Amino acid sequence: MPKKILIAIAAIALLTAAALIDAQPRKGSLTADDYIEIQQLYAQYNNAIDSGDAEGYAGRYTPDGVFNTFAGHDALVGFIHRWKESMNGGNMRHWNTNLAITGTPEGANGSVYLLLVDVSVRPPVIRTAAKYEDQLVKTPQGWRFKKRVTKAEGAPPAGAAKQ
Repeated sequence: MPKKILIAIAAIALLTAAALIDAQPRKGSLTADDYIEIQQLYAQYNNAIDSGDAEGYAGRYTPDGVFNTFAGHDALVGFIHRWKESMNGGNMRHWNTNLAITGTPEGANGSVYLLLVDVSVRPPVIRTAAKYEDQLVKTPQGWRFKKRVTKAEGAPPAGAAKQ
């Protein structure tokens, strides 16, 4: 076989191998489907909490998932039952924006801004501004929150003691 043909075959083989290696998912890399599924997780979370669906809310977490100080399925369900009683007759809405998702070796980190809006009054009133910082993992049931921490933003309520 002529030398030029051997060099061409070797070059094609190297390029093919490089393309295959580059196409392999890397630890911490996310697919387009992952991004869409994570976005849907955030939407399902908001719909569950706003409707008072305790099981649906807890189901957005891993069985040992943590929301602030509430850890595990039963604590998360209990949180929603208490939240439902205090959420102004079901008229509070979680509005999230600026979702940022970053792949990690364990799954993903997410962050999103939160406005908690009271829709029982006209015009609706923003009751809270905060930011969620999240650790996400992919389970056989899909993406779930492993840990979610709320960080309040803005000035403290009028009359609140300064720390």
